[in-house]
Amino acid sequence: MNSSWFDDVGLWKRSGAMLSRRQVLTGLGAASLSICYGGDLAFAQGLSGTQRQGTVAPIPIAIPNFVGDDPKLAADIAGVIASDLQGSGLFASLNPNSFLERITNVNAAPRFPDWRAIRADALVVGSVSNAGDGRVSTEFRLWDVTTGQQLTGQRFTTVARNWRRIGHIIADQVYQRLTGEKGYFDTRVVYIDETGPKQRRVKRLAIMDQDGHNMRVLSSGDELVLTPRFSPSSQQIAYMSYGKGQPRVYMMNLETGQKQVVGDFPGMTFAPRFSPDGQKIVMSLQEGGGSSIFEMDLRSRQTRRLTEVTQAIDTGPSYSPDGANIVFESDREGTQQLYVMSVNGGPARRISLGQGRYSTPVWSPRGDYIAFTKQLMGRFLIGIMRPDGSGERILSEGFHNEGPTWAPNGRVLMFFREERGQNTGPRIFSVDITGYNEKVIKTPSFASDPAWSPLLN
Repeated sequence: MNSSWFDDVGLWKRSGAMLSRRQVLTGLGAASLSICYGGDLAFAQGLSGTQRQGTVAPIPIAIPNFVGDDPKLAADIAGVIASDLQGSGLFASLNPNSFLERITNVNAAPRFPDWRAIRADALVVGSVSNAGDGRVSTEFRLWDVTTGQQLTGQRFTTVARNWRRIGHIIADQVYQRLTGEKGYFDTRVVYIDETGPKQRRVKRLAIMDQDGHNMRVLSSGDELVLTPRFSPSSQQIAYMSYGKGQPRVYMMNLETGQKQVVGDFPGMTFAPRFSPDGQKIVMSLQEGGGSSIFEMDLRSRQTRRLTEVTQAIDTGPSYSPDGANIVFESDREGTQQLYVMSVNGGPARRISLGQGRYSTPVWSPRGDYIAFTKQLMGRFLIGIMRPDGSGERILSEGFHNEGPTWAPNGRVLMFFREERGQNTGPRIFSVDITGYNEKVIKTPSFASDPAWSPLLN
């Protein structure tokens, strides 16, 4: 996808206490997202200690239908942008029926008093035109309604079938300009598509956009597949298959559909996770009565053990984003708990100190939190804690919640939840790290084991 900047007005930042929506928009709040998530927060008592909840009100933003030769396509792209921003919980997309001005020329300055009258803080306008050879050209402008400044603008040329992706990329640009954080909309999620009766579920690899659209099946369903993982450096996934009764790990290139066997690993329960550079994987392999953490170099296929051979079950490892440490779960002290050790192995430090059993740890791409599943008093909880074990808080609870995965900006999690009952099945949910804005991600059938990709662009 080709793009070119045609205007860019910088934002400036300041730190401080709670910021108004107006300050967030005009640039005084460019650092507001970190303040929202880590500073001025209302506190409420959670199931296992302190649960933090954010208090920043959404930014009112107006996104009229884009102008274009194909009105439906232009409106659809604007609709994707509005849906992405509204779905983040940080923006309130205003009702188009309230708009006083009809945008017909994106190169002309809007009538700002009309947009102030409906209390819009930001305005996104754009156009879509035929670029020939099956391609379309899309441009947008983001305006600060209060000051009349254009904050950013960009132009894209791509094939028409990429129209949803154009919307996601524009939403990312708007999100970043108004929050100071990178967006996460131009991403995909690989997961397990589940169909059929509960006791005979057919499980297939599937992939979709982060908003649930453009779903596509990646495997036939002839073999049981579990726990797909995205490479952080390429459009590749690792996953586990039980085609011949023993767990086998595959790598699949999502662009070509080609797959290769990494190896057969008896006793494996989770697929490996990639190192930050995508050159290594870390996994748990059964040894004697327990299991140990191993690292494999994907180029040489050489493995090295990182934890000692004992009767303990060490499993579920995940790299820190700098590649220096690994978090994993272990029952070495009697119950499932979380531990952190150097990537070179050696002594491990327990970081989970609350009640209950902890599992499925995943390090945030930002490095500031570790997400986990927690079992406590018959409930399954999704939570986060800092890498030293402090600041634990619960984001969601249910009959069976499991499998957190991070958005590439480290501010949103997906996980799957299954309710009681014979006719129920797992569904994928997202929630931000304040515990607010939990929502279901709609899929054609039941869905589990989500894994979030890095940004595509």
